[in-house]
Amino acid sequence: MSEKNGTPATPAGSSGPRPEPLRFFGTTWVDHDHGYTARRIAVSVGSLAAAAASCVVLRFAYQGIEIAAVGGFVTVLLVVMFAVCSALAFRHTWDAFTKRPDPERHASLRGLLAIGFVGSLLAYFLRSLIEAPGEKLHREEYEAAGKKHNTRTTRRSGNPAKKRRRT
Repeated sequence: MSEKNGTPATPAGSSGPRPEPLRFFGTTWVDHDHGYTARRIAVSVGSLAAAAASCVVLRFAYQGIEIAAVGGFVTVLLVVMFAVCSALAFRHTWDAFTKRPDPERHASLRGLLAIGFVGSLLAYFLRSLIEAPGEKLHREEYEAAGKKHNTRTTRRSGNPAKKRRRT
């Protein structure tokens, strides 16, 4: 690995697949090297701290609603909205770690995911305890591309000029 961000340099003449970098991890997820464990710990702590800070901000917003005295119905509606949006954002984020999300669906859920940001942060935290978030998906794709590349290169055998002609 010769580059600063952990992305391996492609050797001259190499046409093989390159691993896709993950956020905060680069390509250290391939061999679990160059501080992979430290990065996983930092991501876990950081996402949990961000979720906790987000909950504090939401608490201030809740207190602002109480001070405004808008009524019990609006207060319950606001709490339920954040809970439901967080649960849906958690599920969407968790699923995105195991399969590629549909871009159109993701675009239509952008507002919901923004409201349920606490759920996304918690999903990121829990996934980083197991692996780098998205590592499983990227590893499967990288290995499949490697197998496809190896199959393609083994089909080519030798110099075509030296092949025997069929008569």
